[in-house]
Amino acid sequence: MLGRRVVVTGLGMVSPLGIGVENTWQALIQGKSGVARITKFDPTGFDTQIAAEVKGFVPENFIDKREIKRMDIFIQYAMAASIMATEDSQLKITPQNADRVGVVVGAGLGGLTTIESFHKILMEKGPGRISPFFIPALIVNEAPGQISMRFGAKGPNSSVVTACATGNHNIGDAWRMIQRGDADAIISGGVEATITPLAVGGFNAMKALSTRNHEPEKASRPFDKDRDGFVIAEGCGIIILEELTHALNRRAKIYSEIIGYGLNGDAYHITAPSPDGEGAARCMAMALRSAGIQPEEVDYINAHGTSTYYNDIYETMAIKTVFQEHAKKLAVSSTKSMTGHLLGGAGGVETIFTVLTIFQGVIPPTINYETPDPECDLDYVPNVARKTEVRIALSNSFGFGGTNAVLAFKKFEQ
Repeated sequence: MLGRRVVVTGLGMVSPLGIGVENTWQALIQGKSGVARITKFDPTGFDTQIAAEVKGFVPENFIDKREIKRMDIFIQYAMAASIMATEDSQLKITPQNADRVGVVVGAGLGGLTTIESFHKILMEKGPGRISPFFIPALIVNEAPGQISMRFGAKGPNSSVVTACATGNHNIGDAWRMIQRGDADAIISGGVEATITPLAVGGFNAMKALSTRNHEPEKASRPFDKDRDGFVIAEGCGIIILEELTHALNRRAKIYSEIIGYGLNGDAYHITAPSPDGEGAARCMAMALRSAGIQPEEVDYINAHGTSTYYNDIYETMAIKTVFQEHAKKLAVSSTKSMTGHLLGGAGGVETIFTVLTIFQGVIPPTINYETPDPECDLDYVPNVARKTEVRIALSNSFGFGGTNAVLAFKKFEQ
């Protein structure tokens, strides 16, 4: 591991399990599902009629009413989670340190809600009724743009868009920026809000979504033999990354240390993972090398675990390839069993879950694990959370286009 040490000092979240980190975490370790029938539009006629929606979000609690209409809901989620994370961190951004604080936040699909609503306006009322805020409300980099304006953060500002690996890539890139001295602190994570007719219809056309409409809470079942697709979800996870000395000097609370980052490509298929999880295995190995640790030092993996046939099998195979005999001793769980799949927001929320697993000493379960799949034969922490010390953990995220990102975290030691 080269460069400056980087720690996590703040957490903020909007999720299908609750508004705020504590509400979400308590629901998670209790094994609650955030999946239900879609309410954002009438899903009648769709093969999939279920999703993991954010419930009870009041944007006025975080954003001025005049600004709300200028932001797609994904930007609203990102803003709210960033406010919670900075408050948790107690990071003060002033004119004196503004250029040393950055914002690196991405989304997979961006403002699809805004695109669909204004397309309808265009078709029904003509181009003269399109709002001047249409474009700024939907483009992905307006999430970090709006956050930076809210806090006056003038350091690195960017958005990585890599489908379901988006959150991890943004956090990993932010880590490297701080490592090499480009910033002292960065607000970073991933967000998504695309439970829309077009998104659900598109994923249905790919046969990617679960159609277990009669049992929504049991639809997301990673590594279970009876899984039938992922459950689309929405929300945001934001963390505050900070250079260690900077954090210590202001006596910040430290949740964990980020120690490694792997990123690569399968070069195989536009949606399917490479056979045997070859790309995922190389990415995990890269994260371990980056962290300067051996496979047997890892205690837990927050799996990508989407509840799709090939992903779950190939991720299992990838873990076996990298960890060999130690794979059987690893705890591996998929929190998507409860949150659904947040697409570009997955890495953000799952990073927070991984950090809290280390900080709290509790591994969240994989719920709905009822019928073991012979090809998925690791310890998936079935159905019940497990209290145990976790010193080192990985968070896996793999996206369409064969893009992979793995983050490594460690229990903080002075």
